[in-house]
Amino acid sequence: MQDQHSNASSPMQAARPKDAVCAEHAATLREHYAKIVLPVWRGPGFNAALGLPFEAVAPDDHAPLPPKRYRAMACARQLFVFSEAGDLAHAATLFESLRHYFQDKRNGGWFYSVDATGAPLERQKDLYTHAFVVFACAHYAKRSGSPEAFALLDATSRLIEARFSNGGDLLNAALAEDFGATLETPLQNPLMHLAEAWLAAREATGDAAYDRRLTLLARSVANAFVHEPSGSIAELPIGTAGNRLEPGHQFEWYFLALGSGHAAFEAAGLNEGLARAFDFAQKHGVDAATGGVFAAIDESGRVIDGTQRIWAQTEYLRALATRGDALGEQIERYRARFLHARGWVECRSAQGEISRAEMPSTTPYHLATSYAALPR
Repeated sequence: MQDQHSNASSPMQAARPKDAVCAEHAATLREHYAKIVLPVWRGPGFNAALGLPFEAVAPDDHAPLPPKRYRAMACARQLFVFSEAGDLAHAATLFESLRHYFQDKRNGGWFYSVDATGAPLERQKDLYTHAFVVFACAHYAKRSGSPEAFALLDATSRLIEARFSNGGDLLNAALAEDFGATLETPLQNPLMHLAEAWLAAREATGDAAYDRRLTLLARSVANAFVHEPSGSIAELPIGTAGNRLEPGHQFEWYFLALGSGHAAFEAAGLNEGLARAFDFAQKHGVDAATGGVFAAIDESGRVIDGTQRIWAQTEYLRALATRGDALGEQIERYRARFLHARGWVECRSAQGEISRAEMPSTTPYHLATSYAALPR
């Protein structure tokens, strides 16, 4: 006689429908990205005369906002986006534009921005921009095999080590045009994106030099930026007045460290702390009613900036996927609050009102990195 419980699902069998539902929800995000988001930046969001993406477009008709500048970081992010989308022709145009407009032939490194005509505007050398040049070139090189992209990511990585050092393992955030003066001392965010860039460079090149670079970087972050009670990585070095914790960055670091599995983060002691940081950020930095991720909390967990920016929402999704947590409900909350038939909502206030409606050219990078990590 058949056991009366023989039709009950095992835990693994029970998980399959849930996984399938999550994959279906994730597929809707990827479809929106492919059919709605990417065409904007091949078309009205791209200045074909200059070969550069506009900084932002209007949410209704996708008309570009009048350009005051074009940033190297925005061009690099778009280079990543179209490399990963497999549109290597458009990526090649962006790669050439990155080199043509932003490379400082006299002093080395990369200008921050050019003006509306393509002439250098903000000439300072910032680590955030240089990190995204490495990141974008790594992805483009891996996809295209371009020897120029491989050479640029190597040269830029060497320049970062040589010119941005503050005398120890930490790297300064911004320097003068000729690298002769420090404009901004170490900050968390550029270091995080440099970790992301060097992970991509390691994968693209197979060069073990990036393992050493990541080891030094992870150790320096662990020593200077970790808020021990919560495990969170602060925006400014610990002990700095006015410091804050950004929930989105806890989720982003969680993905980079635990999602990559690179030994540098575990060796620096970051993984255990980031597991606690995820819980702290989820408890204090996510609106329980809407699932919206707040911009910033203090070291006690009090919300000090309730703005909900789309990038933080995408990092929450990516971190949930990395942890293996249930995603379906959060994907639907995110889709309902931040996506629409013409694109996306960049920012909502703590009360849920749209506080920034235009769509920046930098945001598709966040969508692409998040959606790539979601179940299929």
